[in-house]
Amino acid sequence: MKLKNWFLLAATILVVFLLGILASSIIERRAETAYVYKPQVKINDYEPRNEVWGKNYPREYQSYMQTAETDFKSKYNGNTMIDMLEVDPRLVVLWAGYGFSKDYNQGRGHVYAVEDLRNSLRTGGPKDENSGPMPSTCWSCKSPDVPRTMNQAGIAEFYKGKWARLGGEIVNPIGCADCHDPETMNLMITRPALVEAFERQGKDITEASHQEMRSLVCAQCHVEYYFNKNVAEGAAYLVFPWDNGYTAEDMEEYYDNMEFADWTHALSKAPMLKAQHPGYETYMTGVHAARGVSCADCHMPYKSEGGQKYTDHHIQSPLNNVANSCQVCHRQETTQLLKDVFERQDRIIENRDKLEELLVRAHVEAKKAWDLGATEDQMKAILQDIRHAQWRWDYAAAAHGGSFHSPVEIGRVIGTGLTIAQEGRIKLARLLLQLGFEGEVPYPDISTKAKAQEFIGLPMDKLKEEKKEFQETILPQWDAAAKKREDAWEVSYN
Repeated sequence: MKLKNWFLLAATILVVFLLGILASSIIERRAETAYVYKPQVKINDYEPRNEVWGKNYPREYQSYMQTAETDFKSKYNGNTMIDMLEVDPRLVVLWAGYGFSKDYNQGRGHVYAVEDLRNSLRTGGPKDENSGPMPSTCWSCKSPDVPRTMNQAGIAEFYKGKWARLGGEIVNPIGCADCHDPETMNLMITRPALVEAFERQGKDITEASHQEMRSLVCAQCHVEYYFNKNVAEGAAYLVFPWDNGYTAEDMEEYYDNMEFADWTHALSKAPMLKAQHPGYETYMTGVHAARGVSCADCHMPYKSEGGQKYTDHHIQSPLNNVANSCQVCHRQETTQLLKDVFERQDRIIENRDKLEELLVRAHVEAKKAWDLGATEDQMKAILQDIRHAQWRWDYAAAAHGGSFHSPVEIGRVIGTGLTIAQEGRIKLARLLLQLGFEGEVPYPDISTKAKAQEFIGLPMDKLKEEKKEFQETILPQWDAAAKKREDAWEVSYN
């Protein structure tokens, strides 16, 4: 009996001890949850510096700084900078006469937004604030300095002039003030183009739910857009072409009706459309949007730390964070989920690559027709086919993740692009026969980026030299101006 009593006593002590630990843990977690972080600084309206916001919201800021990582490589891209023209030299020919044929890199994290734009050959090497190939509008999605500058100068004024004009103003990379109200930290829209697009559709964006806002803040930038020079004199006014809807055909009709073209192709002379990055549009045609899943649910999932729940601002591919993104809803193993994604990507890209080849051939064949004396009337329908087929290819390619966001829709769009491209080439073949040419127009040797750029006549050595001069002369001036302004801000805080 004594042994039994001692055993019961020991068991009782152990249970009490474990219950004490459990109670202590619960009390500690409740205390952490109830704890309200005391603001360290007052965040002023239009404060663009992410590190200032980080003083009040350290968890979010620390996770945001992880967007500087460049060590994730998926089967297709990742967060490492990749020269896409080297990977696929056909792109050089497809964009002949447009800036993307000079330079097109796989994008890195948000923290590099300003740096990568400064370094891109597409922005050229301006000698002063009034020179260079790109308008000021190109800064629109790169920095929280944009809403600050728009507030100071006005929306239309911001869109005026060349991009170099604002080089000393736009210095902080994408961050807190792009999406959050400094007083309440509520999600907010800071880019007028999105608000204006909703208004033209008869919608009030202020009525959007919090869950919808977790996608709409992304839709300020991850969208198709164009520069409308007819809205305000001297301004390349940023507009989202959503008046007819979000599909490739909806936006194509919008552009056709206004006879808009981003550029004229250097070889085929077709009036071309350049899809930017219609991520929101393709997302809206997919199953996740239909189920109420937001962009942030997958790319910025919630996480807990010390009893505190917050949004992970390490904005990244869900494939690098499967446990916190995909597996919140899907119970399959990581290997199976990755396999599902890659299978969709493989099948989409197989057909997309075929469409690329057909488009290269169409541009080259169209140039041959012009060289043989084709008239504008003879070429009009052909060029329209090239325009429409390449728009569909670009809509699929530039969507970045479209083969996952909406694989059925992207597959359909590429399928219609293949049909249109082939129809255009049949018309070309008939025209070439009328012009006295028989046989197949030779496919160019574009096996490397350099060969492709030489084929379309790009003076790359000159472009690189101009960029180098810009980086050595203009960039230091921008940085000095930014430092002077930030020093003045710091004094106002202290």
